Amino acid sequence: MNSKELKYWVGFSLVPGIGRVRMAQLETHFGSMEKTWQASALDLKQAGLDSVALRAITTWRPKISLDEEMEKLERFGVKALVWHDAEYPARLKEIYDFPPVLYVRGSLMPADEWSVAVVGTRRTTVYGRQVAEEIVADLARNKITIASGLARGVDSVAHRSALEAGGRSVAVFASGLDIVYPAENASLARSLIQHGAIISEYPLGAKPRAENFPRRNRIMSGLSLGVLVIEADETSGAMITARLALEQNREVFAIPGSILSPASRGTNRLIQEGAKLVRDYTDVLEELNLSAVAQQLEMKEIIPASDTESLLLQQLRAEPVHIDELCRSSGLPVSTVSSTLAMMEIKGIVKQVGSMNYILAREVRESYRVRVE
Repeated sequence: MNSKELKYWVGFSLVPGIGRVRMAQLETHFGSMEKTWQASALDLKQAGLDSVALRAITTWRPKISLDEEMEKLERFGVKALVWHDAEYPARLKEIYDFPPVLYVRGSLMPADEWSVAVVGTRRTTVYGRQVAEEIVADLARNKITIASGLARGVDSVAHRSALEAGGRSVAVFASGLDIVYPAENASLARSLIQHGAIISEYPLGAKPRAENFPRRNRIMSGLSLGVLVIEADETSGAMITARLALEQNREVFAIPGSILSPASRGTNRLIQEGAKLVRDYTDVLEELNLSAVAQQLEMKEIIPASDTESLLLQQLRAEPVHIDELCRSSGLPVSTVSSTLAMMEIKGIVKQVGSMNYILAREVRESYRVRVE
């Protein structure tokens, strides 16, 4: 998205109560967010806004300097992604209330489509810490991206274990990306920027308020194929994340623990209610059908043979994408997309899984691996 239009999306993300549904409504009505930002109160009302949303926009709009906000993002090295952008996580868009604007420091990669959220108590036991370290490290070695919330306890252990194993990890903030919470994890956040990303739906300057954390949790589960709960009592935020995962049609995994340990009451209850009991990392990989990810991603890089292949690779992921969607997202004619996909399938880069739906192949042929001299 061009920077001129992007700044209006950023502007609306600063207006309380204006979420994805209203932004989509306004964009459809006015044709662009620039025109929406410039619309009069009467025009906004005619677009269908209720009095609360209308008051929020007319109150906040004069207070926001769009150019200053964009300069601030650049100064902090933060990129704003709109849900239309190819880089916006495709899996996150599957949930109902995905954020219209996502702020990112670091990099989101196509391989992050294969991610598992790891959550749990802030007060880990020796058992919980050991389990988290071992299972997360094994998942990371198998090229699974680890998502978590940078909190004390299980979250921090999960991030560190993934990075120490040479893997990728993504932290979802409940604040703006310029405010690391807790502050003691500032060094960990810097490491995540280098080997993954820190992301948030909240603009720079937003403080980590209590009500932000449950909303943050829906993004963690939304990014992921499944949620693994290591240790949790029955009223913890990790249990909220597990419930959100179920609502989002994600898998829920739990580590069993002693019936005498308060830290295992939540996980034991999840298992009793049908969560997948996890003994080691293979239980997660097998349940999510991710056993072949490591083989696919151990190649250094897929080298597209043309700009067209490169463009299509950016649109493809682990979940099926219809050829019509590829044409729309790439802007290419169907004849070009069809012929290019056919050649990519011969090379072993993509697979057709029926009804003109395509996925990234689980195995990429040797000829498409980078030759390291």
